[in-house]
Amino acid sequence: MTHTASPKARLAAVGALIALIAGIGGYGVAQLTGNSTETPPAAQDGRKVLYWYDPMAPAQHFDRPGKSPFMDMQLVPKYADEAGGEAPGVRIDPAAAQSLGLRTVAVRRGELTSSLTATGSIDFNQRDVAIVQARAAGFVQRVYGRAPGDVVGPGAPLADILVPEWAGAQAEYLAVRRTGNAALAQAARQRLALLGMPASTIASVERGGRPHDVITISTPTGGVIKTLGVRAGMSVTAGQTLAEINGLGTVWLNAAVPEAVAGQLKIGQSAQATLAAFPGETLFGRVSAILPETQTDSRTLTVRIELLNRGGRLRPGMFASVSFGGGAQPALLVPSEALIRTGKRTLVMLALDKGRYRPAEVQTGRESGADTEILAGLSEGEKVVASGQFLIDSEASLSGVDARPIGGATPTVAAKPSSTESLHETTGKIEEITTNTVTLSHEPVPAIGWPAMTMTFQLGNPALARGLKKGDRVRFSFDQPPAGPTVRRMVKVAGQ
Repeated sequence: MTHTASPKARLAAVGALIALIAGIGGYGVAQLTGNSTETPPAAQDGRKVLYWYDPMAPAQHFDRPGKSPFMDMQLVPKYADEAGGEAPGVRIDPAAAQSLGLRTVAVRRGELTSSLTATGSIDFNQRDVAIVQARAAGFVQRVYGRAPGDVVGPGAPLADILVPEWAGAQAEYLAVRRTGNAALAQAARQRLALLGMPASTIASVERGGRPHDVITISTPTGGVIKTLGVRAGMSVTAGQTLAEINGLGTVWLNAAVPEAVAGQLKIGQSAQATLAAFPGETLFGRVSAILPETQTDSRTLTVRIELLNRGGRLRPGMFASVSFGGGAQPALLVPSEALIRTGKRTLVMLALDKGRYRPAEVQTGRESGADTEILAGLSEGEKVVASGQFLIDSEASLSGVDARPIGGATPTVAAKPSSTESLHETTGKIEEITTNTVTLSHEPVPAIGWPAMTMTFQLGNPALARGLKKGDRVRFSFDQPPAGPTVRRMVKVAGQ
C-alpha cells in the first residue's frame, strides 16, 4: 500500500535540506575566508606590533612577519611602545641586533701618540749661500770650464781677470818699499787693500817683487754652482756678481702639512723621513721652522726640517715621506669607525640599557691609528656602537629621535607652530598613537566650532609621542595647515 506524504510534511523536509546546505556552505566560507580577516600576530611577550621592516630598508613597512624582499634576512618587528618610554632613542630587538652584527665598545681613557705624517721634498739650505763678485773692473782672460749645476770644492778656480788699475798701484808700492821709508811703505800697502786686493795677492807681490795684475777668482766655499755669470773675453765691473755657490753640507726638507693639523707641531719637534731614493733607510731631524704663509691652493703650511747631507747624497728635488714624533698625551678615546660624519657635525650611536640606542653629538680631536680623541660629548665608560651604527642612525632619523647635544642637555621636543595658523588647545584621550600620528577623542573646541569627537591628527614632531601611550589623557595644541590638523604641543595630564 502506497502512502503519499501530505503537502505539509514535504514542505518541512525541504526546509530541513535547505538549512543543512546553508550550514555546510557557511562552514566552507568561514574556512576559506578565515585567514583574510586574521589580525597581525602579536609578539609572544604581549607587546603590540605596529609593523615589520627590513633594517637595511627601514622606510618600507610590512603588515606581516617573514623574509625581506630586499635582503636574505627576516623582517624585524616595530613595537608600539618603542616610541614611548622615558629614555629617548630607538629600541632594537636583541636577536635583530645580533643578526645585524652590532658591536659596542666602551669609551676609554688612554694615551694618544702623535702620528702626523706628510709629504715633502728636499731643497737647498738657503742659509748656506756664497756670492762671488768682482772686486775691481777688468777683463776676463781665462775661464776654467765651469757650468751651473757643477759641484765644486772650496777654492775651486772660476776665471782669471786682468785688472789694469791694480798694476799701477802695485808698482808704486814696490817703489816706495825700495826707499826704505817704512811709514810710506805701510801707507802704500794700505792703499792696495783699499783697492780690493786680497791679502794673498799683496803677499805674492811682496815675495815676487813685481806686479801681479791678473787675479784668479775662486770659490770661497764648496757646493753646487747655482749661477755663473763669467765668460772668456767679457769685461767686468767692480761689484758685479760672477757666481753663486750653494753649500751641500746640510739640506732642507720642506713638508706640506694640512693647516687643520699644523697646530700640533712646534719648533724643535723630532721628525723622521724616508726617501724613495734610499728604501729602508730612515733619516732623523728636527723642525727648524714653520713658515708663516699658507698655500692657498692646497691649504697647507710648509714645515722646514734641516738634515745633515753626508756625502752629498741628498739632492734637491727628491721626494720624501715625513713622520712627526711627539710624546703620548692622555685623551678620551673611541674607535674611529664608530664616528658618523654628516658634514655638519659628528655623531656616535650610544648603546643604552634595555636594547635602546640614541645618537649623540661629539667634538673630535686628534686621530692616531684606529682611535680618535673625543674633546666633548662623551664620558668615560659610556658605550658606543662600533659597527652597524649607520643602520641604527637611519632608524633613529625615521623615528624622529634627536641627537643628544654636546653637554648632555635634552632638546626641546615642541614643534614650531605654523606661521600662518593660530594654535587651538583642548583636552583629549589617546585612542591610538604612532610615530607620526595620534588619534584623540577630544573635548569640544569652541573657537573653531568643533564638537567633541574622535579624529586623527598629524604629529608636528615625532618626539611629541615620547612617554605617551594609548589611554593617556593629554592637553594638546594644534593648528590646521594645508596638510591637515597637526599637533604642535602635547603633554600628559596628571591625576587621570
